[in-house]
Amino acid sequence: MPRFVKATTFAIAVSALAVAQSSAAPRTEPQPQVQLPEVHLDAIGLSPRPIEELTGTTIARHYALAWHDLALGFESDQADGLDEEFVGFARDRLMQRIDEQKQTGVHVRILDHGHHLRAVFYSMDGTAMQLADHVQLEIQTFDGNKLVDTQNSPHDYIVLMTPGADRWYVRDLQEVSAKPF
Repeated sequence: MPRFVKATTFAIAVSALAVAQSSAAPRTEPQPQVQLPEVHLDAIGLSPRPIEELTGTTIARHYALAWHDLALGFESDQADGLDEEFVGFARDRLMQRIDEQKQTGVHVRILDHGHHLRAVFYSMDGTAMQLADHVQLEIQTFDGNKLVDTQNSPHDYIVLMTPGADRWYVRDLQEVSAKPF
């Protein structure tokens, strides 16, 4: 009987704490959901170690966030948001490209039609994952506010992602030719 009493007391205490926290917390309006591009991750047969389900979900989410931030940065000519999802070579190259856009007055809008990621390599210690990305992008080029070109085509990328304290970062993003050698 004492176990039952302890368990019941614990459940009541947890419920009371939850009610107290919810009533004490300030009410805020819900933030609109950010529309992220679709990312499908295929990790079948990954070696030298398999990917855990939670890791796969986290990688797909952060990769989608990275592409959202990339598209936003190019459209607004602002590199500020790139620090959230990009590090190293990837961030440096994207920041340089956005700076070049600012200087020319020509910018791009990226309409992302979805990514098909294939996990190629996952290190034994979990510190790096290499991915191949096949994506359909519509890239609109603007001179000021005037649309000068639109291209809708598939693109292939090799991606290196590494974990941080609370997320996976895109460390390198290289477009590769879709044409055979």
